[in-house]
Amino acid sequence: MKTKSLTFILTLFFQLFSITAFSQKTAALNSLLDKNTEFIFPQTPDKISKALNTKPVFYEDANEEKYVKWPTKTGLELYCSLGKNNTVDEMFFTISDNKPVVVEGLPFGLILNKSTLQDSKTKFSKYKAKTQKLGADSEFPGGSKLIFKKGKHYATLLFDNKNLLKSLGLTTELIDPAAN
Repeated sequence: MKTKSLTFILTLFFQLFSITAFSQKTAALNSLLDKNTEFIFPQTPDKISKALNTKPVFYEDANEEKYVKWPTKTGLELYCSLGKNNTVDEMFFTISDNKPVVVEGLPFGLILNKSTLQDSKTKFSKYKAKTQKLGADSEFPGGSKLIFKKGKHYATLLFDNKNLLKSLGLTTELIDPAAN
């Protein structure tokens, strides 16, 4: 009888754990996206903080360039460099500590840990999206990078070796791979 009870308790525990570990969260970016689900630029740190209901973390790199990030309760982290007058003209979306959480509500209708490379290739083919393999020294070894330009911004999507979206970057120019 004890074995059945223990088995039941363990089964229930792992089911609850898997539901919370892989649950789908919403990014709460609605007020920062336009009707086409594109991120609206320029933004201000205050407006982003208000939309996310998260305090920003300001910091500088070794070259004294200013940055800000917003770690959210969902596990999504937004970060960017600050432009003139503390404006936000680019944005990066990632999951902190590469957690297995699924986050929807991102620009272009993308979903971290759910959108696939093939679906994204198809979706963004009209923008002449280009795919590159990621090397062993990259953050996602064996994964892929999908790049396209829409309007004034380049979108860089990073996929892991299982072809799941792990990161999205929106920049005004392509970032040199040699840059950190």
